[in-house]
Amino acid sequence: MIDDMTDPAPEPTPSDSEPQTRAEIGAAELASLLAKAEGELAETKDKLLRALAENENQRRRAQREREDAQKYAAANFAKELLDVADNLRRALATVEAGDLQDERAKALIEGVAATERALFAAFERHGLKRIEPQIGERFDPNAHEAMLEVPNTGQPAGAIVQVLQAGYRMHDRLLRAAMVGVAKGGAPMDDTPRVDQTV
Repeated sequence: MIDDMTDPAPEPTPSDSEPQTRAEIGAAELASLLAKAEGELAETKDKLLRALAENENQRRRAQREREDAQKYAAANFAKELLDVADNLRRALATVEAGDLQDERAKALIEGVAATERALFAAFERHGLKRIEPQIGERFDPNAHEAMLEVPNTGQPAGAIVQVLQAGYRMHDRLLRAAMVGVAKGGAPMDDTPRVDQTV
């Protein structure tokens, strides 16, 4: 008798089961893997953007430091020259050219004045400006240093009544505050804006 039995299906070999395993992963697992990959991509993108921003900030900071170094490189040298400028000014203040009778003394004073002009021209070329407060001007702690208070001046309190020494700025930095005497007592100054007097 012929056996009606059909041969049983062959057992799947390991190579046949591999495609089935991939097919069995399912949509939920694929979505989970995709979400994880997207999260890692977003995190990597965020890190990259932060690194680029930090790099740009460092570049700008270095550029600003280079500019400041160029702008203010001569600040210490300029501070030392301020005493020279003060002494030239004092020499000129002690003598009026009309008071001198001797031609050689007049020539000497003219030479000192020419030296002072040349020094101030060099100061200007390098961004150094003289702060020469005016009598009656409001005291400004950002540009002036009060050395003394003078009572009974007839000026409002806080007004400059005496200039002892000019101040100097280099670009936007104060190198030396102007030394002044201010009025003590009296009515306070009004709040009108102060006008900067720089030479």
